Amino acid sequence: MFKKFKELFSSENLLDEAYKTTVMMLEFDQKMYNASQKTLRRSDTDELPFDVRKTDRQINKYEREVRRMVLTHLSMSGTHNLTPGLALISIVIDVERIGDYTKNIVDLAGQHKEKLKAGNYETQLGEIEAVIDDIFPKVIEVLKTHDKQTARYVMELEEATAKKSEMIVSNLIQGKEESLKISDAVCVALYARYLKRINAHLTNIASSIVNPFPRIGFREKKNSDD
Repeated sequence: MFKKFKELFSSENLLDEAYKTTVMMLEFDQKMYNASQKTLRRSDTDELPFDVRKTDRQINKYEREVRRMVLTHLSMSGTHNLTPGLALISIVIDVERIGDYTKNIVDLAGQHKEKLKAGNYETQLGEIEAVIDDIFPKVIEVLKTHDKQTARYVMELEEATAKKSEMIVSNLIQGKEESLKISDAVCVALYARYLKRINAHLTNIASSIVNPFPRIGFREKKNSDD
C-alpha cells in the first residue's frame, strides 16, 4: 500500500513538473521571438545575442520530456487528472511550433541582411507585431495563473490580427505593392505569415484555459455545457 501511495505522490509531482517545464519553454520562445524580430526588423546584420537554433533544440527536448512525464503520470494514476494531462500535451505542441516559426524568422534575417521594411504595409505589419508583443507575456501569465479574463482578451485579438496578415500576403502576391523590391516583398509576405502562425499558437494556448479540452484551439462557445 505504501508503494502505491508513493507512486501516486510521485505521479502528481511529475504532472506539476511537466506544467512548470511547459511554462519555461514558452518563456524561452518569447526570448527567441524578441531576438529574431529585432534582428530582422531593427538590425542590418543577422547577429543574435544567443544561439536560437540551440535554444530551439532544447525546447524540442523539453517537449519530449513533458510527454514522458504526462504519460508516466497517467500510467500511474489512471484517469485521475486525465484532462489536464491531455491539455498539457496540446499546449506543448503549440509552444514547440512557436519556436519553429521563430527559427524561420531567424532564417529570414540570415537571407535578408538589411533591416526589413514593409513599404506601404509598414503600419499594418507594425500593428501585428504590437499585438504579439502585447499578448506574449500575457499568455505566459495566463499559463501561470489560469486567468480566464486575460485568456479571453488574447483570444479576441486573433481574428483581426490574422486578417491583417492575410491582407498583406494577398496584396503582395497580387503585385499591389510596387514600392518594394522583389526580395523585400517576399520577406514581408513570409514574415507576416510567420507572425500570423505565432499569434494563432499563442491564442490556442490561451484557449486551453477557457475552453474544455475538445474545444482547445477554437473560439469559446457561449451559453453551452460543451
